[in-house]
Amino acid sequence: MARIAVIGSCITRDLWPLRDQAPADLLYVSRTSLPSLLSDPVTGFEARGAEHTRYQRMAVQADLAKSGLARVIAHRPTHLIFDFIDERFDLLALPGGEIITHSWELESGGWLEAPVFAGRRQIPRLSNACDRLWRNALDQMALLLKASVLSQAEIILHSARWADRQRDKDGAEMALQGEPHIWAGRPTSLTAHNLLLARYEQAFMAAVPQARIIAAAPQNRLADPGHRWGLSPFHYAPAYYEDIRRALAALGA
Repeated sequence: MARIAVIGSCITRDLWPLRDQAPADLLYVSRTSLPSLLSDPVTGFEARGAEHTRYQRMAVQADLAKSGLARVIAHRPTHLIFDFIDERFDLLALPGGEIITHSWELESGGWLEAPVFAGRRQIPRLSNACDRLWRNALDQMALLLKASVLSQAEIILHSARWADRQRDKDGAEMALQGEPHIWAGRPTSLTAHNLLLARYEQAFMAAVPQARIIAAAPQNRLADPGHRWGLSPFHYAPAYYEDIRRALAALGA
């Protein structure tokens, strides 16, 4: 049986929209970034985000404690899937040198009120500084994929882009409605993030040439207003997920 691990976002986890449809051996690590995943852990933070779901709190705690990568290694996956949609958030550098992901869950859950986060420095996602951190972390990840039990896994890159079109309620195609946001009140550039994804994916394949690429047909990369998580450039219409399911099935996942 396949043991699947995902370092990515809901675009991969949503292949199994209901909990009982997911593989029994599925491990999902999200709301992180390669530099954050490979950083030293943060100590002295307090559990926050009481209004969030259990999963949202666990995702923030994992990003701060840097437990995600150890969990992936312990899982000994047969298939390890990366997608880079969660690589949209800015990073935060703490005075001790730790890097964390500035996710909506971290921001809205009150975590940043803790003293350990005082003196933090924002690293914008689209900046050169973030790019350097990301590429350095990619080099570390590539070495880990060769030198650990993860070398036995099928490495899969779920190639994705933010959708610039959507289905309307009658099923017709139209331009995506509304300005893209990282979260409410933080608008961003869809074009800039798609260019960033292209660069990240190109760099990943150069560093991890054994990876297999899966992607949906471009015509199926449509945002879905009826998506369970709401309208977003990366909450796709059902045909997108069907394409990815078929591609994963062909790779034994």
